[in-house]
Amino acid sequence: MTLEPLEPEEAVELYLQDRKSELAKSTQYAHSSRLGHFVRWCNEQGIDNLNELTGRKLHRYRLWRRADGNLAPPTEKSQMDTLRVFIRWCGTIDAVPTDLWSKVVSPSLSEGENSRDVMVDSEVAKGILEYLSTYEYASERHVTFHLMWHALLRRGAVRALDLEDYDSEEMSLDVRHRPETETPIKNKHNGERFIALSSETCTVLDAWIEDRRPDSVDEYGRNPMLSTSQGRAHLTTIQSYIYSITRPCTYDKDCPHDREISECKAAAMRSSASTCPSSLSPHAVRRGAITHWLNSDVPEQVVSARANVSPAVLDEHYDRRTEREKMEQRRRYLDNV
Repeated sequence: MTLEPLEPEEAVELYLQDRKSELAKSTQYAHSSRLGHFVRWCNEQGIDNLNELTGRKLHRYRLWRRADGNLAPPTEKSQMDTLRVFIRWCGTIDAVPTDLWSKVVSPSLSEGENSRDVMVDSEVAKGILEYLSTYEYASERHVTFHLMWHALLRRGAVRALDLEDYDSEEMSLDVRHRPETETPIKNKHNGERFIALSSETCTVLDAWIEDRRPDSVDEYGRNPMLSTSQGRAHLTTIQSYIYSITRPCTYDKDCPHDREISECKAAAMRSSASTCPSSLSPHAVRRGAITHWLNSDVPEQVVSARANVSPAVLDEHYDRRTEREKMEQRRRYLDNV
């Protein structure tokens, strides 16, 4: 086999272009970020041609990346899994030996190690919603948190909603995958679904639309549900809403880290909210919401369909009930037998 010279940075660019049509934007970004570390390592090692790669060099990269990022096992696995896919693709364009991908070692995880336990507790969510209802009723943060907690939406689905997707009379949302106008959703067309809403959620949405929502359209002429003065809210904007509202000093007026709130940058600036050790991500809200629904005796298949997640993935990554909690829930059913 004759290899053709190819610089690491150019290879990553070609790889991302080639897979653009099949990867969601969030996945493209993740692959770009992970492979960016590989390009940085190649630059440090003076590797300007992928033809030079060997199994031993790839092993050295793994050790370098582990030490450089102080990576947890699940993170290291995602980094190396992406690299393996990339190296395999490089083999198809004669940049590396076709079997080199098999020498990219990815760590094996013990049962449960690939699941993160960080989540918004139901009592914390209650406090957040009470604060928002009192001080920020029908605000962008109130709408975002409501849709994630009560409708079990991912941030991508929140962003993808248009005004026309909401039916106030039917009390429902129509979640759609529209990649052609830059609002893809997780699982693409398989993620499309109708979601029934509570009267409380509808009241919040109605108030947002009537009184608080910026009257703007996106670049495709669509009317985003979650709009800003510039158009449709960006994913990072939605993430910042969640980071900022999950700071304890926001909804509880207290700091569990003994900081002076008036002097804390994470407390003073929304843009720095993620630096608060107690602020949580949209995924933590989703995980907490799913666990809350399961703890409320909602059948797993109902939660699975509403949240658009398979029962197996729900059990591994989202259900944070203890085995004792599950037993007590089963006991309540046994009382009726």
